[in-house]
This record gives sequence, structure tokens and C-alpha cells, in this order.
Amino acid sequence: MPQIREWSISRLMSTAARMFEYNWNRELQSLGLTHAGVMALDVISREGSLTQAQVAHKVGVQAQTIGKTLSRLESYGHIARERNTADRRSYLMVITDKGRAALGEALQIEQQLAGTGVLEHDELRNALEQVIRDLSNTDTMPLQVVQDTMAHLPEDSRIVAEDLNSSSSASA
Repeated sequence: MPQIREWSISRLMSTAARMFEYNWNRELQSLGLTHAGVMALDVISREGSLTQAQVAHKVGVQAQTIGKTLSRLESYGHIARERNTADRRSYLMVITDKGRAALGEALQIEQQLAGTGVLEHDELRNALEQVIRDLSNTDTMPLQVVQDTMAHLPEDSRIVAEDLNSSSSASA
């Protein structure tokens, strides 16, 4: 990569994140998943049956955006759509046993990709957490979306979501 040493930190972070997501998506293909699919499966797994609009809100995207992802998850048997008994006009997304198994494998793949050692430095982690805190206080990414997304992480990483919440409360 030409002149990588001259790149700004934000360009390095963005490139690293895109490369991580590209490699993760490549590994997820065998499971019939994408990064977006893992996020949706994780939300449905934690929250239970949800409408398409609710899944979209929890993931932090528009309902129309999540539609294609949910259709793909359904076609692979990761979720099922059930008629909403409270509102017969809508459907609820429910994770299947196959979806739970795929989610577990996807999270293992994520941990393997992140386990290169370089990403385990506390200083880097602290800096990235601060970037997330700073940017989540803007209108572009509500803090709740960040916290919901982080909830699938291992127990020691969940502390970050709690720290984000306490940091936001303290700075408000």
C-alpha cells in the first residue's frame, strides 16, 4: 500500500474496518450470512420475536434497508416470519435453531479474525472506545444503537457498553 505511513488515523481506521468487514463477510458466506445479517440475527436472538421495523430500529437502519437482509436470512432458514397476532397486517421475525447455530459460528469467526494480537492492546481499545463515545453523541449514531450492537460481545467486552452509558451520563 503506497504511502500508508502518510495516511491520517481516520483513514487508517476506516480502511482497517472495511478490510475486517470484507474478510468477515467472506468467511460468513459459507453460513449464508453477511455482517448485516449477523447484526439482525443477534438482535432477534436477544430480543425475541420482532417486526421488521423493530429489527431495523435496533440495528440502526431504515425498515426498507433491513428488508433484503431479513429475506436472505429467511431463505437460508435462519429466521422464520410468523403472523403477528397483535396486528394481523404484520409479521414477526423469529430466530430458528439453524439461525442460532449460525450466529454462534459467526461470532466465533469474528473472534478469530479479531484475535490477531494487534487488536488486543488496551491503549488501542481505549482510543477506539473514545471515538465511539464521541461520535455516538451526534445525531448520526444514537448511543443506544452502539450499546445494543455491543451486547453480543463476550462478557469482558460488555463493560464497554456500560462505560459508554456512564460516560455519556457524566458528560450530559
